[in-house]
Amino acid sequence: QEQKLSQLNYLNFMRVGDPNQAINSTFTPADPIDFRQFCEDCEQLNKLATMEQAGRSCQKIIDAANYVLKWVNNSELTGIEKPFRDQNIHPANNNPPATGGGLEIYEPRDIYQTLELMGKRIINLFKENPDGNFAVLVRENKQGKFITDTFSNPGKYGIDIDLGKQNISIHDVSQGARHSQIPAEILALMQFIDRPHSPDYLKSALKVLGDRHLIPKQDYNAFASVPEQFLYPGPLDPYQSEKVRKCRDLCRNLLRAKSELPLYQLISFLALTLKYQQSDLATADKLAEKIAKQTFDNSSMNSILEVLSEIVGSERFEPVEVDEDAEKNYTRPQQLTIITMHKAKGLDWDYVFLPFLHENIIPGNLRVLPQVNFLGEFDLAEVARAQIRASLQGQDLPDISTAWKQAGYLKTAEEFRLLYVAMTRAKRLLWMSAAKLAPFTWNKPDNLQEQKPCPVLPVLKTEFPDSFR
Repeated sequence: QEQKLSQLNYLNFMRVGDPNQAINSTFTPADPIDFRQFCEDCEQLNKLATMEQAGRSCQKIIDAANYVLKWVNNSELTGIEKPFRDQNIHPANNNPPATGGGLEIYEPRDIYQTLELMGKRIINLFKENPDGNFAVLVRENKQGKFITDTFSNPGKYGIDIDLGKQNISIHDVSQGARHSQIPAEILALMQFIDRPHSPDYLKSALKVLGDRHLIPKQDYNAFASVPEQFLYPGPLDPYQSEKVRKCRDLCRNLLRAKSELPLYQLISFLALTLKYQQSDLATADKLAEKIAKQTFDNSSMNSILEVLSEIVGSERFEPVEVDEDAEKNYTRPQQLTIITMHKAKGLDWDYVFLPFLHENIIPGNLRVLPQVNFLGEFDLAEVARAQIRASLQGQDLPDISTAWKQAGYLKTAEEFRLLYVAMTRAKRLLWMSAAKLAPFTWNKPDNLQEQKPCPVLPVLKTEFPDSFR
């Protein structure tokens, strides 16, 4: 688009953006290097206008964000390419005052003490400013679920904090948006349609249908263990009750769709079968379109399932929201909003909490999935992406080893930009922590082990010693 527009000499081509908040490049075609190059070209022509004032945050938060940007750029953790464009943000005229020191850094014993410290701080802040708004920003939805479960059942987890008694409601964005589960629901039904004789896939499909109140709630294990007998009972098989027959008939309708509909229409059919509402249907359409693009050259059921599994596993599929006031629901007073760092972009709160800032999460490492490990210790998609990127920038095509290393640098750079975005969501107080004991994977939050903090935390603690608690 830029190349075509730049050929029109009569246009005054203008681009507006902040490359330091580019956080979508690892899972979309967007790449901040293009915008940075555009800025450099404009700067040489003396046509670059910069805005280096920000009125959202207090001085201490701005100082911390500026320091992180500068430190990461000089750290060489992302190779020779800097993740940020050099800048030094200054406050505007009416920035909000800091609460406390404006920045607080903690090193709790474990993730449970993290929530206890965080909960106490939230309650104290709420007493000081009942009209303030609060948010906990997490890197993964699983972390948000853990926080919600713990704060909702403090006694169960041995936490002496009860936000409910203080009239502080908890709004977990990932759980509050029902349609955020749509990719997982579609995957469960598609896996059943592909392999109806699998007891596990049948049980998963029945659970989805039951959760959507399309079939009667009952013990699905009793008939899910014998799929053939359940789906196509013979004259000598046990009698099926009316509840079981309702489950069977709906499952058989799903199987019939595979033979009567083209594959690209299956997701739309399943969305209608599950009786999705407006936003749900829009999300399902978006999902179908994304899968169609990624399986254009090979639209087989296996390819569709592979892409769907990747989407569900990565948690990188943003649902469609048709409610224009949806964002207002995230910043209501007397509410603790639990939201991912990605979704928090463009929003702000008086008090922002960033727990679980560990090195294995931010910046983390690229993973090689077991199903592609036979190719070697690299992910072919990431390697190809790094090679395409080099080609588009007029660079020599890197070999597999070099491309995989560059892909790791790109991920690290993006994660640090994501942290920068999260830090700058706070107005009055930024609360950061990394527990000494934390899970390696948030699929198993009880499996605690020693974890290193995100590299940014120790240097922030050194630069702002008065902020360490």
